[in-house]
Amino acid sequence: MAVESALVVAVHARPGSRVRAGDPIAVLESMKMETTVTAPFDGEVIAVSITANAQVERGAPLMRIR
Repeated sequence: MAVESALVVAVHARPGSRVRAGDPIAVLESMKMETTVTAPFDGEVIAVSITANAQVERGAPLMRIR
């Protein structure tokens, strides 16, 4: 069974934040399990599309990193 949505528990990065590959940028909860989302590469967060306590759909962009 594929998970179709998740709850945003925490957002650790904001526009202007510098992140390194592997840094935690958000925490999502689905089916009573929390998953930490990490930065895929080094860069600067230029946009955040999520807020805490919001539902996100599977495949939705969470933030943009340049």
